[in-house]
Amino acid sequence: MEHWITECGVSGAALLGPKDIVTSSLFRDICRQNACGNYNQCYMCPPNVGEIQDLMAEVHQYAKGVLYQTIHNIEDSFDIEGMMEAAKVHTRCCQVIEQEAEVRYPNGFLHLSAGSCNLCDRCAKRDSLPCRHPDQALPSLESYGVNVHDTAENVGLPYINGANTVTYFGAVLYEEKKWER
Repeated sequence: MEHWITECGVSGAALLGPKDIVTSSLFRDICRQNACGNYNQCYMCPPNVGEIQDLMAEVHQYAKGVLYQTIHNIEDSFDIEGMMEAAKVHTRCCQVIEQEAEVRYPNGFLHLSAGSCNLCDRCAKRDSLPCRHPDQALPSLESYGVNVHDTAENVGLPYINGANTVTYFGAVLYEEKKWER
């Protein structure tokens, strides 16, 4: 696929149309279970990002987008440290994409990443402090109700990329729909 995002260090990317993006409010219920420990502990995680219905509606306001992935080798499926390091690499890639998107889409865009924001080792929310990087922090696809598995499948990106790998996704949505009355 020829798209500027492929030049930002991603492993794969695919164009998204409005019908490709699958959303479900069930992802808020999953977040509420707090398996990752970030529910209400991170500014970019639920419930701090907003109401799920509003966020899903925001996702569907855009006519175009790109779903991208970064694929990382890890020792095995129990390599938590490798996964955390891969998440940091993914975040650095997202920051490059964010800077380029700001130039390419001056009229606005929505950039979503994978999992909890990990710009900081510890989110300032945990210490009742303001976000340290409000212009760089990114909410996750899942916090906006995006079913990454089904959305990736819709555009032909593999969700699982083999043994001893971890895959992280992000998306840039742009060009708001012009609704006719």
